[in-house]
Amino acid sequence: MKVKRNTLLLLACLVWSAAGFNILRIGLSAYPAYRAAGNYLLSAVVFAVFQKFIFGKLVKKHTARISAYEEERHFFLKFFDLKSFAIMAVMMSGGIALRSSRLAPERFIAFFYTGLGASLLLAGLLFGCNFGKSRRQEQRIIQEKRKKLCRQSLKHFLMLFISSRSSPSAF
Repeated sequence: MKVKRNTLLLLACLVWSAAGFNILRIGLSAYPAYRAAGNYLLSAVVFAVFQKFIFGKLVKKHTARISAYEEERHFFLKFFDLKSFAIMAVMMSGGIALRSSRLAPERFIAFFYTGLGASLLLAGLLFGCNFGKSRRQEQRIIQEKRKKLCRQSLKHFLMLFISSRSSPSAF
């Protein structure tokens, strides 16, 4: 199934927002027993590290890649490249294994998943913002084309009108 280039940004928004919301929900549900300034600080550090070094760069990279596509329609899974899908699979598998093995203490799940989920959710929302910017730019281009066509049509009409008024054989 092929979708418009802009829609790839919307799909990335939906996928990463859903993943981020789910991971954030898991982290927050583990938090009540571990509410402390140190844990909040750890969540903030996890958020900042993932946002700065992984997800912030990922959003910029894929937005630029999608915006550079020449063709208007693309296969709907092209919102990411193979490497990004591999990263997503490794992260999901690692997270599932970590929680099911019970190797990580609940405190770790609380602060780490909260920071990671918030960073993922922000990445999804940034893709959504980029989708909105792309749509607005597309609408401006369409409006400019309409204005230009309207000006050309008016100019052509006026030229025909003036030439018909100055020509005696027109009557």
